[in-house]
Amino acid sequence: MISARMIMLAVPAAPLALGLAGCGQTKVADSTRPALTGPTSSAAATGALKSGSYTGQAVDTRYGTVQVAVTVGGGRITGVNFLALPEDRQRSQVISSEATPLLRSEALQAQSGNVNLLSGATYTSEGFAQSLQSALASAR
Repeated sequence: MISARMIMLAVPAAPLALGLAGCGQTKVADSTRPALTGPTSSAAATGALKSGSYTGQAVDTRYGTVQVAVTVGGGRITGVNFLALPEDRQRSQVISSEATPLLRSEALQAQSGNVNLLSGATYTSEGFAQSLQSALASAR
């Protein structure tokens, strides 16, 4: 299994909601967690993604649906747009607003669906990774 670094997302919360301290800070933890993907394909490693826009599958999570679209240019991921995020509860809105820029950055940096998960936004992160992977599969 490939392991990924986990990023902790600290958002304002009730004391026991997520057990996170701080407010609006991002902390990097050294703990590992199994990645959501298998080995990176050689097509992705060599930049063999086809240019265009690709929509990932809608992934139902415990708190709502997550869906992304990716833009590929020159064999690289150039953009990630969120089409659906958990937003039916105020807490979900806060987590989504904190997590989206970090998840977008992770995808652009990784140039694959093998992204770091955000602690405090675990369900959103996992849904993001699954939707991103399905979009990238269409780009190969």
